[in-house]
Amino acid sequence: MNRQSGAPGQSSDGTDKKAIDLALMARIVQRDEAALAALYDRYGGLVFSVASRVLNDAQSAEEILQDVFQHLWGAAARFDPERGSLAGWLVVTARNRSIDRLRRRTPQSHADVLPEDIALPFNLEDSIVRDRLLDKVRGVIDRLPSDQRTLMELAYFDGLTHVEIAARTREPLGTIKSRLRAALSSLRKEFAS
Repeated sequence: MNRQSGAPGQSSDGTDKKAIDLALMARIVQRDEAALAALYDRYGGLVFSVASRVLNDAQSAEEILQDVFQHLWGAAARFDPERGSLAGWLVVTARNRSIDRLRRRTPQSHADVLPEDIALPFNLEDSIVRDRLLDKVRGVIDRLPSDQRTLMELAYFDGLTHVEIAARTREPLGTIKSRLRAALSSLRKEFAS
């Protein structure tokens, strides 16, 4: 598969990752299952990681992973590359669906999952690419001011709404929104470069 090296956004052979993603999405619109499998191989580990981080439950994260790619299959024609990358779209979709799942959870749905029951849906090379992306995200978040970093973690990893964050931190809602907006702006600048 693709190992990141050289210029950002390019695979080891120099191919533009965005162009590959767009070509695969065009094939999915034409109902090409092999293209869906290729995107699953590219981004399944990343989607699983996001869902697992939010849900803290491997079985539920696997269900979200399947749900996200099923959604991708049905919504490929609506993906707009001008609004962001495919990886970003998949991550946001996984995060939002995971938060929705958290909010619907009942106490009895917190069953323990044994490590031997977990099937990882990605290969080692994809894991390396995912880990590099996650390391970059962690590095960018670590460089944020501590108040912004805390809010990002509460909003995007713990799944709290702006109102819930304001209640937890005892800060005005407007302050929470401003800090989150500034943090997101910093993240966009880091990933654009």
